[in-house]
Amino acid sequence: MPLYEYYCESCNGIFEAIREMREASIAVPCPECDRDGERIMSSFNAFTFRDGYPRRIPDKGTYWHMGQEVKKRATRMKGWEHPELAKPKPKPRATKGESRAQRDKRLAALREARYRDRWGIDKDGFPTVKDGFPTVKTKAPEKEKKVLPAG
Repeated sequence: MPLYEYYCESCNGIFEAIREMREASIAVPCPECDRDGERIMSSFNAFTFRDGYPRRIPDKGTYWHMGQEVKKRATRMKGWEHPELAKPKPKPRATKGESRAQRDKRLAALREARYRDRWGIDKDGFPTVKDGFPTVKTKAPEKEKKVLPAG
């Protein structure tokens, strides 16, 4: 049987009564002053518990977390923060000293790579071999100079 709310004018009170639907409009005696109270329209918010979480009726298949609607149930949370509602934390910016150190490392690696390429050695100090020949850059052999005979 449904629950209805009634208003008593004489004592200015609101009370509830469980009645059959066909008797809903009939006046009910007030529990304090025994005078008839008229039925009033009351608003209500219906919800049910499903999977341990409150769900509103009609059920849209969503969950509620701290008064906000979410699509999935929270399985792991840090503190009271739901994963769908948590704002992503920005990456920490590098300080001037850290950015300078990174730049210096890149420049040193570039210089070292140029040096190794010039002399044909790899990172471990061994000569690089390409097509069976070492790739050390050497001077071209000098051509013999022609000498004119004296005389």
